[in-house]
Amino acid sequence: MATRPGPLTEWPWQWMGGYKYLVLAPAAMHTAHRLATKGWGDFDPAYTFMLPALLLRMIHNQIWISFSRYQTARRKHLIVDRSLDFEQVDRERSWDDQIILNGLLSYLGYATIPNIYIMPVWRTDGAVITILLHMGPVEFLYYWFHRALHHHFLYSRYHSHHHASIVTEPITSVIHPFAEHLAYFLLFSISILPPIFMGCGSVLAVVLYIAYIDFMNNMGHCNFELMPKWMFQTFPPLKYLIYTPSFHSLHHTQFRTNYSLFMPFYDYIYNTMDSSSGELYERSLKGTEEIPDIVHLTHMTTLQSTYHLRIGIASISSKPCNDSVWYMWMIWPVAWLSMVLAWIYGSSAFVVERLKLKKFNMQIWALPRYNFQIWIGDSIDDAEGRAPKRTIFIPTSQFPLKKARKDCTYLSNPAMKIPETLQNVHTCENWLLRRVMSAWRIAGILHALDGWEMHECGDDMMNIEKTWSAAIKHGLKPLTKPCSLYSGTDL
Repeated sequence: MATRPGPLTEWPWQWMGGYKYLVLAPAAMHTAHRLATKGWGDFDPAYTFMLPALLLRMIHNQIWISFSRYQTARRKHLIVDRSLDFEQVDRERSWDDQIILNGLLSYLGYATIPNIYIMPVWRTDGAVITILLHMGPVEFLYYWFHRALHHHFLYSRYHSHHHASIVTEPITSVIHPFAEHLAYFLLFSISILPPIFMGCGSVLAVVLYIAYIDFMNNMGHCNFELMPKWMFQTFPPLKYLIYTPSFHSLHHTQFRTNYSLFMPFYDYIYNTMDSSSGELYERSLKGTEEIPDIVHLTHMTTLQSTYHLRIGIASISSKPCNDSVWYMWMIWPVAWLSMVLAWIYGSSAFVVERLKLKKFNMQIWALPRYNFQIWIGDSIDDAEGRAPKRTIFIPTSQFPLKKARKDCTYLSNPAMKIPETLQNVHTCENWLLRRVMSAWRIAGILHALDGWEMHECGDDMMNIEKTWSAAIKHGLKPLTKPCSLYSGTDL
């Protein structure tokens, strides 16, 4: 939220939480009623494209989120090398609000704009007008509106919410207060509405223009450089027509430069381009390879665990794993698709997360395999059934034990709270709470930090007092309460 929230800061459906999509229910019900009473023949192109376009926008954004997180974990072309935290992830969970808003306004436009239902699928002349209107008035007005948003009055009440994210992710691009999004919708309507009123608008021109806005927004905030140098060498004027992720990243670190929307020529005209833009682009594009000091190897468990990877769904991976949440089953086709892609990708591990503690670089590598592809293991159900009363069950893996019997005691998974100096932690490890790490991972970190060469194998066992003292020395803290999904307790 902005430092001094102004009017219309909160979204109207914010109180609905995860049920906010119900605001689209009237539109969906109207579509269903229209289909049931009049059939597919009554559907014009404009109406037909509305709901699918919203879904495609969400998929488009999620692809950018996963792609960006994969690339920033690899680090080679990273732009801003700072820590990402849970606070930012929570703040940016509402990235889909603007899609809901656009959906509602699109239905409103369909109901009020004359003759929109006869709009054809494509018209070239209308698409050309849309492009020219964007390059002219839209880019110009956005530039000055953006500069006005950086005036202390508007910045403290609205735009500071967006700039709270120094390390940007693709979805940072749409994290704005409600009032600011209304202004952006009116601004982009300058490119969309005139061709429609002129009778030369088309459905694909609108859909492709919105897709262009989403693409450029996501690309400009992805925090890794991907624009190839040969494009600017082949066509030098291109630097005035398209920005780069490093160009816009400077706006988030310097605040008073690089105000342009997608086309930087107004920053050149009004002398607000950051002088280090070219240097940062070259350095980010060249990149550096990170050599990890510690590597933790992991793999997926269930199909739904794909969402819980850092490159999965951010709002899910930032919370303890809970496959029982209702929406986890609604997106199961994505999980099956990820499994197919994993088979195509092969068996090679890939980097999904990178952490830093003091001078030690840590990486988490994931094998694209699931439990049922590797080893299922023996079920504990039989052992629980045969165990006598007052049996104490001690977990020997990272899977928490389900409390199936009330006459027995179940211990939680061994874990500790990590120190604040451990940077870039913004996901939860399996079923553990935020900033809590399992003893298995901690052991590997301690080995690297203190240079231990002895490993537990067979009869060789680490000295527990030595291990405990090392953990405390490096800032790890014991948990005051059990910590697992089934314990029902917090730290």
